[in-house]
Parts: sequence; C-alpha cells; structure tokens
Amino acid sequence: MASISGNIITLNEENHIRECIASLQQICDEVIVVDSGSTDQTKAIAQEMGAKVIDQPYLGDGIQKNVALTHVSNDWVFSLDADERLTPELVQVIQNLNLDKTTFDAFSVRRRNLIGDRWIKYCGWYPDHFIRLYNHKKTRFADVKAHARVQTKNYKEIQADLIHYSYKHAGELFVKGDRFSTRGAKILFEKGRRGNSLSPVFHGSLAFFKKYILKLGFLGGVDGMTVALSAGINSYLKWAKLLQLQRKAGKSTEEENLWSL
Repeated sequence: MASISGNIITLNEENHIRECIASLQQICDEVIVVDSGSTDQTKAIAQEMGAKVIDQPYLGDGIQKNVALTHVSNDWVFSLDADERLTPELVQVIQNLNLDKTTFDAFSVRRRNLIGDRWIKYCGWYPDHFIRLYNHKKTRFADVKAHARVQTKNYKEIQADLIHYSYKHAGELFVKGDRFSTRGAKILFEKGRRGNSLSPVFHGSLAFFKKYILKLGFLGGVDGMTVALSAGINSYLKWAKLLQLQRKAGKSTEEENLWSL
C-alpha cells in the first residue's frame, strides 16, 4: 500500500492527542500536528509520540488543515481531528486499498458521533460521511474558516467507521454551542450576511425542525430531543449575535459620521 501522511490540527488537546496519533500510526508512516498555540502538554506529547509539530496561529478550519500539506512527505493524506479514532474495520479497509493505482482522488468514511458513550444514530449524525483520505496533489480542503470539506466529486465511500467523541456529556452541546455560535456570527458578518429581529427565531426553529423531524431525531428519544434542541438554540444564538454585530457596526458608523460633520 502507498504511504500515507497523517494530519491533525490542535489547540490544548492533551487529553486526546496521544490516542489520536496512535490511531493514525496504524495507517500512516508520518503524522503532522499543526498546533495553534496550545498552553498544555499537547505539543510535548505529540513530539514524544514521534509526530512533527508545526506552530501556526489559527487561520480557520480549512485553511489550518491545509497548512500541513507543505510539510507532508506523501501524496496521500488522512485528516483526523484530535477527538476522533479509527475503528479496526476502517484500518483494515485502508490497509487493503491500492492507492498507487486507484482512479479516485479521495475516499470518504462514516463518522460515528458519540455523546459520552452513547452513539447518536439520528438527527443526521449517522452515517455522517466525510472525505478524510485524499491525494493532496489532486485535491484539498476548501480554504474556508468553518465546516471545511475536501473539494472533489471523484471519491469513493468506504463502508467503515471512525469514532468521534463529540461531547463528554449532553451539557457540552450547549456550552460549546455558545462558542460556536459566536464564531458563526462573525463568519456570517464577514460574508456580508445580515439579519432582522425575526431571524433568530426563524433560523432557530428551522434548525430544530430539521434535526427533530426531517432527520428523524424523534426516533432517538431523549438523545434526539437534546441534539435537536441544542441545534435550535445554537442557531438562534448565532443569528442573535449577528444582530449585535450589526448594531455595533451601525453605531460605529453613526459616530464616524458625527465626527465628520
């Protein structure tokens, strides 16, 4: 099988990085860790595990993941987040791939998302397909700041899972959601998106409806309701925070106009 380089982006992942690198080393002959300023033992552990650590202030999801591409030795790259692990089935499938002769630019895997030790099978959380193995001479992650995906239509789905330890417990969906909604509002604002007083309610309700009804969250019991509620609240907060940014920008413009009189 062709050699594969592993790619991980990190920030204070000392509780995950050792197991993440060990997981990648089952299929990779080198691992590149792109760290955005960890203040814990992430970098030291990564170096102890034999990974090459690159210091890079955070540029955004896709841009950050592409930083490693100037440091890898192989054409094929497997991108793994620090809180993800390869299953034995996925390792076996990848080891059996003939990457030297394949006509595909990339391969996608199924992601098995967990809250604690509970596997969430509804709300669109499974099967959660993502391209993770790709030939970086032919494709790469989109250079975007959030929710980046590898840009190619010439890929094949691998019928095996990687495990994503999404959240330690249900409460983290709401705690992390506050941070994610702040980042999401800034990205919307930078893209020129604007909302009105109805936007938070509309988008929050729509997000809940999609997860709970369209994505069959109601079949997941309490877990399905929790995921759908968090999606609705997070979307509500994102658009409410966008309104705050709009008001702040508007106030600044008014003050500039006053000073210019």
